[in-house]
Amino acid sequence: MNPTIELLKKHRSIRKFTAQPIPPALLNELFLAAQSAATSSFLQGTTIVRVKSPETRALIAESAGNQGYVKSAAEFLVMCADLKRAGNYCIKNGFAFEGQYTEQFIIATVDVALLAQNLVIAAESEGLGICYIGGIRNDPQRVTELLDLPLGVYPVFGLCLGYPDQDPEIKPRLPLSVIVKEETYNERGNEEDVRVYDEQIEEYYKQRLGGGHGITWSQQVSKLLGEKSRPHMRDYLKNQGFKFQ
Repeated sequence: MNPTIELLKKHRSIRKFTAQPIPPALLNELFLAAQSAATSSFLQGTTIVRVKSPETRALIAESAGNQGYVKSAAEFLVMCADLKRAGNYCIKNGFAFEGQYTEQFIIATVDVALLAQNLVIAAESEGLGICYIGGIRNDPQRVTELLDLPLGVYPVFGLCLGYPDQDPEIKPRLPLSVIVKEETYNERGNEEDVRVYDEQIEEYYKQRLGGGHGITWSQQVSKLLGEKSRPHMRDYLKNQGFKFQ
């Protein structure tokens, strides 16, 4: 099998890291690989904030739900959607800045995801481990103030990088029959496929928790979508200049 495909299929989130630093030359190569990702309309609407200060990391870790690996990873990056940089040149080139539209918000946010995934794949190919930190959106205003993010910029997620100090199992994904459809969206056969998958995930969590109580995929996502989730984000984004027109 193609080694790139094998690498992608072996992805795991790493939450324990060694103290080994990432060589600066390697980190620079990872950034260059990340920057080579596709970018809609050539916007390049991403800024990476490399957080080195232990004090700042500790505060972000606290805001993100006390996730200690934000502090212990060799590198912690905050991946930001950025319309300000390109917006700086609107007036210079005779245009009114219209970056408050929902489409531009989507473009910049997707740019962040694509760039980050390029970075992750490159990092894993070098034996590094990663963990995405969506928890920074628990208190985006605090992160914005800590990192001095201007209007037109918002933190999409954090990213821990480092050499793994654990070897967790690969978490099974949904069957392809559930997510790949022919011609039209349909749910034929999904109920049985998800039932079998739920049993698999329940066993995975029992093993991961050392024989503790497992939870199924459907139970987990029901909880996610059945409760309010960061309702502050809409007002925060509007205050950061994303008006969703």
